[in-house]
Amino acid sequence: QVQLSESGGGLVQTGGSLRLSCAASGQTFSSYGVAWFRQAPGNERQFVAAISGSSVNTDYEDSVKGRFTISRDNAKNTVYLQMNSLNLEDTARYSCAARRARYSTGRSPLEYDYWGQGTQVTVSS
Repeated sequence: QVQLSESGGGLVQTGGSLRLSCAASGQTFSSYGVAWFRQAPGNERQFVAAISGSSVNTDYEDSVKGRFTISRDNAKNTVYLQMNSLNLEDTARYSCAARRARYSTGRSPLEYDYWGQGTQVTVSS
């Protein structure tokens, strides 16, 4: 069982930056791949970025490539999402999710077994 807790969301102006954190329980965190998803009101949940348990592989949704960076510190059981050059379309509730995957990444929410409660990111003009 893995429990996830997100933090780092907030209100930021267009062009600003935020760093989200996803803290996990458990002692085998390096065996779990983690992804960030986001959902804005009225929209479907959208894949943002993913990282394998070993950090060897990462994947990004096209609209965030070059602006967002996913990373992890397995010693701290934490995955980060550094978000730069934020724009209005990035406003959403961001959630992290985990699955057993040391070397692969996944884009579908259905592939993930554990979810956090989410953290709100609001970008204003």
